[in-house]
Order: sequence, then structure tokens, then C-alpha cells
Amino acid sequence: MLIKPIPRKSLPDLVAGKLAAAILAGQFTTGAQLPPERDLIKDFEVSRSSLREALRILADAGVIEAQQGVGWFVSRPSERGLLKARALAAEIEPAHPKAARASAPAGPQRLPVAGEKPLRIPNLKKDRLGTFEFISWWEREKVRAARVLVVGAGALGNEVVKNLALMGIGNLFILDFDNVEAANLSRSILFRESDSGREKAMLAAARAKEINPEINVQYLHGDVTTAIGLGIFRRMDVIIGCLDNREARLAVNRFAYWVNKPWVDGAIQELLGLVRVFVPGQGACFECTLTEQARRDLALRYSCPLLARQNILMGKVPTTPTIASIIGAMQAQEALKLIHAMPVDAGKVVHFNGLNNYMHTTAYVPDENCESHWTYGEITEVPLRAETSTLEELLNVARADLGPEAVIELDQELILSLACSRCGTKEAALKPMSAVSFEAAHCPTCNEMRDVQMTHVITGGESFLRHSLLSVGVPPLHILRANNGVEYRFYELTGDLPETLHFRHFQETNGRQSGRAGNRVRLGRRVKLPAGNRPGPSRKRVRLRK
Repeated sequence: MLIKPIPRKSLPDLVAGKLAAAILAGQFTTGAQLPPERDLIKDFEVSRSSLREALRILADAGVIEAQQGVGWFVSRPSERGLLKARALAAEIEPAHPKAARASAPAGPQRLPVAGEKPLRIPNLKKDRLGTFEFISWWEREKVRAARVLVVGAGALGNEVVKNLALMGIGNLFILDFDNVEAANLSRSILFRESDSGREKAMLAAARAKEINPEINVQYLHGDVTTAIGLGIFRRMDVIIGCLDNREARLAVNRFAYWVNKPWVDGAIQELLGLVRVFVPGQGACFECTLTEQARRDLALRYSCPLLARQNILMGKVPTTPTIASIIGAMQAQEALKLIHAMPVDAGKVVHFNGLNNYMHTTAYVPDENCESHWTYGEITEVPLRAETSTLEELLNVARADLGPEAVIELDQELILSLACSRCGTKEAALKPMSAVSFEAAHCPTCNEMRDVQMTHVITGGESFLRHSLLSVGVPPLHILRANNGVEYRFYELTGDLPETLHFRHFQETNGRQSGRAGNRVRLGRRVKLPAGNRPGPSRKRVRLRK
């Protein structure tokens, strides 16, 4: 029989544990001063030396700090300090799970006070996530149930998707509007030479499922500024932006803020990169960080929207696979922390300089007048669908709630007509701005730039009220705003939910693999591509292996 010593806690350890438990329970908040030493000595019935040793233990852990000549104060919580305090408290007074939840301080800057994680010995030969069980804070079910939206499947997106799949994030939604080209292969681990011309989002989802067949994936080939419904953002736990232009970042920032969801932004160039987490209501958001010049550049979208949008989407940024790996790993790690409700530095930016391997963190200053700082109120789910429901139907729903003065606000400008001042011709358009190119805005007769008439408000007097919501640029499962000049109401096209958010791409069904409805990707078959983008006969098929 192997006999081991019975662990004994010293008086300082016991006192430190008691104080840590009191701090975690919220009896002493951040910045609060602890009682004088004489009072603590009396309360704990210990000597001055034992008390001071206990205070030193907490100070070394970063839980408290001394102010010369004043006393001891509770420090701003850090991940290391909270983990140490939690360990000290658990050793003295193991908390019941329900009591722990009740006593845990509010806000994402504090770790929950929970009971010790049950010991589970995984089968490392059969359990692909088994080693994660040895991590004290890891919660398998929470990770398996998590929903993460990755916007952008380029160099950064490849690294993020790969890491999320390896970690077993249960549900991944991948969005990108681009197709693979040869230049992507030098920094995109999920793409192959045979993938030229194929959709990045589809390939990233397929390869993520290949990396980890236990996860669920879904993809959408489209532009984040126009193609994705806000109801998808609403149902995510974390959004990760892997983008290379301000317009897309601004769209993600506003969408996430509107539905009160955190998002993780990453940016790379050559050997430089940055990571930042934005949480609504906690510090600055992305729009707060924009310089005046950046705001002027984005304002160009409104003075000449067709040209501005086209120019922005043409931008190319030189990157390396090494910086993509570093920043993509940090983004995935921040997402994992958010899923576990661990502390994150919201509203701050971590800069990494690969030239000298220097890293530093800077806090942004929130803008009190930032236009992005608007969180939608209660969202009404209506059984309407973007493809079949009309503007008139949605307006009727809004007016039943808000009265006859209610109007509908569209997120995207609707082009009504294009008029040429030179030759006097006028063309009715009725298309969302994303469907009208800069070239199309020129007169086909005299090549003069035409005046664009557009609107984003539906008042009820329009002649096109019976057009479908989809035809005017409203994506499936979107949330639209209505107001009567006094209050707003928010309506989600929940009739789109079953087909729009399902995480069922590339799942085996009766021995066959499902892809996107209407254009499926099957094992051993080529992906259907538009004319001009089809791969040559020598290119391999996209296959998934069990």
C-alpha cells in the first residue's frame, strides 16, 4: 500500500483562502479597501505575522495590492489572479455549483466561482479531444454546443477555421464572397492547387469537416455587407472577422453590436498583425477606433456609393503564412475564452511586430457618439420569408404594432432609377445597390455618369410594395427595423430559419453527403461552378474522408 502524507494547510493559506472567497463572492469589489489589519487579526483570530503572510500570498497572485500608508486594496481582476484566488477559495470552502453561480460577480472580467471540475480519465486512443479534459477550465459540452461565425476564408480565415475544428467547436458557419486563385495557396492551409476557381467558403467548410468529422459546418458564398441575415448573427456565440477592408469590418461591427454579440477582429500585413475583441457595452468598438481620414474614406460610399464599394472590394494586402498563423491562433484563442466566459480585454488591441517579435497592448478610447453603439430591443419573430414575402406584408405587420405612420428601414440602399442629365434618358432599376456596378451607372448611349435615385425607407406609397423582400436586397433570416417617429420595432424573418441556419453541410445522409440545397457537394463529384470558372480535366475532386 502506497502511503502519502496528508496535506496540511498553514494558517496563512487558510486566511488567504477565506479572503479570496470573500473577494470572489463580491464582498470586496475591484478597488475596494480591505478592513484594517487589526480588524482582520481579530476576525480571523490569528497573529499579525500570519495575517501579513496571507496578504503577501494574495498580493503575489495579483488579487490585492498595497498602497503605501493607506492599506490593502482589491486589484483589477486578471486571469492569473482569478484562477489563483479561485484555487485558494476552493481549497478552503469548495463551493456548491448553484451557490457558486449565485455568488459569482457579474461581468465578463470575472471568472465564475464554480465547484471543482469532476475528474474524468479520457481514452486518448479513441477520444480526439481527450487531452483537453486535463485543462481545469475546459468544458466539453460548452465547446460542443458553441456556434461560431467566421467571416472571411482567406489566409486568416484558414487558420481560424483550422484551429476551431481542431478544438472541437461544435458548429461553424463560414462566410466568404471570393473564389480560390493561385496566389492563395502560399498562405492558405485548407486550399489545394486543384481548387482554383472554387468558392472559398465551401472549401473551408468541407476541409474543416475533414479535419474533424464530429463538428457541424455550414457555409455561405456571399458578401457580409449584404448577403447574410442578421438573425444568423443573433444566434451565434462569437463572431470572428478575418477581413481585409474597413467596409466589411464596419458591417460586422454594427451587426454584432445591434444583436449584442462579441466579435474578434484580426488584421495582418507582411510580418505585422493585430487582434482585438469587441464586446457591446464594454469599451470601444471598431467604429470608435477609426481615424478622421478613415471616416472620410468610408463617407465616399455615400457620395459615390457604386464606385466606393467597387474600389474597396478590389483591395489586396500582402501577407505571409507565418503572421496568418500567429494572428489566426490568437483569434481562435480569444473565441475559446469568450465561449467559456473567461476574461477578455474588450476594447483593446494587441499588436504583434514580427520584425522584432515585440508585442504590446493598447486601450482604445470609446466614442460616446459612435453610430455603432445601438443595440436592438426586443425582436419579434414573424413567419415571413425573404423570398416569398412582400414589402407590403411586412409593412402591414409593422403598422399593426406601430400604427399607420410606421415605415420600414432597409439596411441597403435601393436603387430606384438611373437618369442621364446629358441625353435625358432614364432607366428604372429597382435593385439593391450591391446588384448595380459602377460601369452600369454609366449611360449606355453617351457613357455619361448617370444620376442615381435611391432610398432605404419604405413609406407605403411605393409602386413596388408587392415585390419580394429578397428582390430589394433583404437576405433570408434578416431583422428589419420599423419606426413611427416615436419608437422602433424589430422584426425577424423567422420563416427562413430552417433553411438558412442548419449546420448540416457535408453530413452523411443515407450514405450520401449533403451540400447546399439546390447545388450539392457530394463525395466523388465535382463542385458545380459557373461558366468560365470550371476547373480543367486534370484537377482533382473535393473529397471528404471518414
